[in-house]
Amino acid sequence: MLLDAPATTVPGRAPIDAARVLQLARDTLDIEARALLGLKERQGDAFVQAVELVLACRGRVVVMGMGKSGHVGRKIAATLASTGTPAFFVHPAEASHGDLGMVTADDVVLAISNSGESDELGAIMPAIRRLGATLVAMTGRTDSSLARHAALTLSSAVDQEACPLNLAPTASTTAQMALGDALAVALLDARGFREVDFARSHPGGSLGRKLLMHVADLMRTGAAVPSVGPDARFTDMLREMTDKGLGFTAVADADRHVLGIFTDGDLRRLIERGADLRDLYARDVMHPNPRLVRPDALAVDAAQLMEQHRITGVLVCDEAGRLIGALNSNDLMRAKVI
Repeated sequence: MLLDAPATTVPGRAPIDAARVLQLARDTLDIEARALLGLKERQGDAFVQAVELVLACRGRVVVMGMGKSGHVGRKIAATLASTGTPAFFVHPAEASHGDLGMVTADDVVLAISNSGESDELGAIMPAIRRLGATLVAMTGRTDSSLARHAALTLSSAVDQEACPLNLAPTASTTAQMALGDALAVALLDARGFREVDFARSHPGGSLGRKLLMHVADLMRTGAAVPSVGPDARFTDMLREMTDKGLGFTAVADADRHVLGIFTDGDLRRLIERGADLRDLYARDVMHPNPRLVRPDALAVDAAQLMEQHRITGVLVCDEAGRLIGALNSNDLMRAKVI
């Protein structure tokens, strides 16, 4: 039953029945939700065998599909590739004009077609079999031509499309997408795929930055590291801090062993106390036992150290405690670690 709602007027068009629009949206979601629940009940031995086939594959998963099934196929290939299963998409029409050369006998071909009667797929099925590749069909008709060519068939059948005409691929493409996701999830679990593996295939993403970027990748080195000796006059120490622009300077001995650190915060506290800064030396004002990190530490761990101790920078030392770098919160923000 349609809900009572005011009609909406669009310039140049007849008024829109808002209640009907909302009801069609809800009907679409109901139909697609029922399609997924039905899809769930149809999965069984064939799905397990498909996972086993892909796990045993010495090549790659080659995904194919025409039209809307092709768009879904591109997404499935991308999801498989990013979760530990090497995969790529080949357009069936292009395959019959040379791109079939991308397919080898070691590959598993995942061919997607709701009807199972796509002309472009049908034209290359015999060639795929001659190549020796293993063909897995994902189709809404298990008695289709595509299913007959396949070594294994995954049913993506739906009772109806969400389209009021029952023509436009809607519920069927939702089912294909979900079935592809289910396959990818089952495979990543079987492979023991973990967060760090995901990060390696997503180095540009936030997880990749958190799990793969190390302090050594971001730290200042060489002349960019602020450092003075313990006998440096206070004015020389301030000049070093100003020149390097990190808001702190290390205090190190002649062998670069870290003795302490002096920060902008330490300077403010000295001024508040009214100290006579002219007669001070670095050894008099440095903060001993500063927070240190190793260059092989994760950048995200350095960020957590700064947050935990409410500091804006850390010194980087090697195993012998020698100063080799410096890192501040701005470096981490630029790298989008924080």
